[in-house]
Amino acid sequence: MTNSTPKFPQSVLTPVSEFLSAKLNILKKRKQAIAKQDPFKDVSRIDDNAAPDIEADEQDGHARTSAIGSEIGRAMVQIRKALTMIKLGKYGVCEVCGNMIDTDRLVIYPEATLCTKDSRKSEK
Repeated sequence: MTNSTPKFPQSVLTPVSEFLSAKLNILKKRKQAIAKQDPFKDVSRIDDNAAPDIEADEQDGHARTSAIGSEIGRAMVQIRKALTMIKLGKYGVCEVCGNMIDTDRLVIYPEATLCTKDSRKSEK
């Protein structure tokens, strides 16, 4: 990355930072709510269920809440990375190649830390 890489003005970064912080708080609350729905965390749950359909329902509920919680966790990590990039003055710069991330991408996905090209590479 060169020093000639353009940077977003603070008038743009402040609302983006506020938006991402609010989104992070919403995700934290959602993750807590999802965790409470996990049947395995229910203290009144009976460990020795004799009925297979109840056990299957609990397994399904646990798998569902775990998957949703995992996705929320990934989104939270991505938002934290973007907030860190804002603090470091590197928001909008791809963390792999150092090129500017397309502003259209940032409008749609403000927590992006990779350009489209590097994002596609990492998904493969």
